[in-house]
Amino acid sequence: MSLLHDYGYLGVGLAVGLESMGLPVPGETTLIAAALLAGKTQALNIWLVIACASAGAIIGDNLGYWIGREFGFRVLLRYGHYIGLNESRIKLGEYLFQQHGGKIVFFGRFVALLRSLAAVLAGVNQMHWPRFVLFNAVGGILWATLYGFAAYFLGRKIETFTRPVGLTLLILGLMAVIVLLWFIRRHEAELELEAERAIPGPLNRKRPKRRA
Repeated sequence: MSLLHDYGYLGVGLAVGLESMGLPVPGETTLIAAALLAGKTQALNIWLVIACASAGAIIGDNLGYWIGREFGFRVLLRYGHYIGLNESRIKLGEYLFQQHGGKIVFFGRFVALLRSLAAVLAGVNQMHWPRFVLFNAVGGILWATLYGFAAYFLGRKIETFTRPVGLTLLILGLMAVIVLLWFIRRHEAELELEAERAIPGPLNRKRPKRRA
């Protein structure tokens, strides 16, 4: 990990932060590598590794959220109809984040694909920022602590733990997405009516944000 060797703690925070923003950077791998280095050589302090990973997760997710809210939402409003996302369906996405956004942000931190997308999706769907910050911070700190200490104490054995767990979580996450999409498709009309009642009026980026 050249990033880790060149920048140390800063490299940990940077890798995790960039991954959290939605970029294809191995943030989790960098965290585990740093924790392994801390346990094997004491060249790094495990507490600082976890602190930097937590900070990177929180800051990166907030930047991803801001990008989604300020740019992704406007792009969706303007061009969403080209991919079948009319105003009713955009409202439906917002409504689902009002109801379940906290769960998506928290559990998404532990699933490879969602870890990179959850913050941007929360921003695009106008999730209430203070609530996003709460679930994001709790998820990010818990994720960094669990994976950091697991690698620190288990050493190379962590690979036999993280690979099956990561794969299982990814499969479960994909299954949950498939089930959710099936449910939405089956009950789309009713859900759109509920979304319209919860978010009345035309969509525009200046309207007040609602609690997610």
